[in-house]
Amino acid sequence: MAWIYLTIAGLLEIVWAFAMKQSDGFTRPTASAVTLVAMVASFALLSLSLKSLPLGTAYTIWTGIGAVGAFAVGIIVLGEQASAMRILAALLIVAGLVLMKLSSPA
Repeated sequence: MAWIYLTIAGLLEIVWAFAMKQSDGFTRPTASAVTLVAMVASFALLSLSLKSLPLGTAYTIWTGIGAVGAFAVGIIVLGEQASAMRILAALLIVAGLVLMKLSSPA
């Protein structure tokens, strides 16, 4: 269950990052509320995953899912630049996440 909690926590990190962008500095109430709810839920699920996963593994995977996911949302939804160097950087993050998962005892 810890890996499921962690995966959902990472996906919620993408949600809150996107909603925060949409909140326009917390001036839009709906987007601001989505940001805060997704943040709390993400932290809560991360906390649950930490009961059985090592801190370094869980935190790295959580932030990696959020970073790569926010990067993808930025390109796909917000029309941000998709240069070869940025894509390579995202692929390196994914490679690190895979290695972290493979090296985890849990």
